[in-house]
Amino acid sequence: MTEIDLSTIEAERDRIRSAYLKPGGTSTARGLHHTALLSADVERTVRFYQDVLGFPLTEMVGNRDYEGSTHFFFDIGNGNLLAFFDFPGLDLGPYAEVLGGLHHLAISVEPALWERLKQNLDEAGVEYLEESGTSIYFRDPDGARIELISDPLGEMYGLKVL
Repeated sequence: MTEIDLSTIEAERDRIRSAYLKPGGTSTARGLHHTALLSADVERTVRFYQDVLGFPLTEMVGNRDYEGSTHFFFDIGNGNLLAFFDFPGLDLGPYAEVLGGLHHLAISVEPALWERLKQNLDEAGVEYLEESGTSIYFRDPDGARIELISDPLGEMYGLKVL
């Protein structure tokens, strides 16, 4: 790992913020339709996301892009979906964080439910890291990093981000 110059990084952040930040701006998008992750085992994924996290499985269809693959969806609230593909026979290998890849997926849940989901993770033997009393980070069965955050949509750790 190379040494970094924090003052240079902060100066660059300030320059970009000054040039591009548009709080209260209007987006051309209606919202996130779905995010698609990969699954090595459809049933294991369904049991984890529906039974442990409480996200209802809403549909399963054939993947139009790969014969034999399943495209399946979970309701994560507010009209948003979390989708998965399995790719039987492709031997995709283990999850890896790479440039252009997924670092983590943050899903907002009500504070009381956040506490319940922590218990569910404990009962399922899922290791997690709790941060700032509002975020839980853990890995799904295929290694994707998931965050459950009890802050309202548009906020993060008390900071309005939308």
